[in-house]
Amino acid sequence: MPSPRFHGRVESEGRPCEAPGCREAGEFRAPGRRPNGFDGPGEWRWFCLQHVREFNAGYDWFEGMSAEEIIAAQSPIAGWRTETRAFRPDAGVDGVPRWADYADPLDAIAARARGIRNRAEGRARDAAAQVRFSADEARALEVMGLGSDIDRTRLRRRYSELVRRYHPDRNGGDRQHEAKLGAVVEAYQLLKGSAALA
Repeated sequence: MPSPRFHGRVESEGRPCEAPGCREAGEFRAPGRRPNGFDGPGEWRWFCLQHVREFNAGYDWFEGMSAEEIIAAQSPIAGWRTETRAFRPDAGVDGVPRWADYADPLDAIAARARGIRNRAEGRARDAAAQVRFSADEARALEVMGLGSDIDRTRLRRRYSELVRRYHPDRNGGDRQHEAKLGAVVEAYQLLKGSAALA
C-alpha cells in the first residue's frame, strides 16, 4: 500500500488503476481526455503510484502546439498580455466603461484621486510659502554658482568644491584666485545662516 505522504494521493473509492492489467487502486489523478473545444482539465484519469509516475514521465503539455505557441506559453508574462478594459487608451469609447461609469459607494476611487490632487496642491503651497532669499543672499548664490532650489547639503558640497578649486595650496601657491576664495567664504557664511535654509 502506498504511503499517505505522497502529495496528490486521493483515497480510493473503489476506483481501479486505469493502466491495462493493473489491479492496484487508482489513487492518483492525471489529466484526462479533453472534450472538444474545451481548454480545461477534462475528465481525470486515475492511476496507482507506479503508473502515475510512468504517465507523468511521458506527459507532454506542449503536445499539438506550434513552435510559436510553445514560446508564448513559456514566456514569464504568459497570461498577463491583456489590458484591463477600463485602463485601455480607448476606455469609454464604443461601450467600454470609464472610471466614471463605475459605482463607487465607498468613495474609494474618488477619495484616492482627491488625495493625490490635495498632496500636489499642498506641495505647491509649501513651495510658495517657503521663505525667499534676500537680495544679498541672491548675490551670494550667484557667487557660489547655485540656484534658489538648494538645500544645506548642496550648499556645503558646493562650498567644499569651490574652496578646493580656489585655495592657493591646490594651485601651486598661486594667489591670483585669492579674491574669489574670499568671496566664496563670505557668500557661504551669509547663506548658511539664511532663514530660507533653516
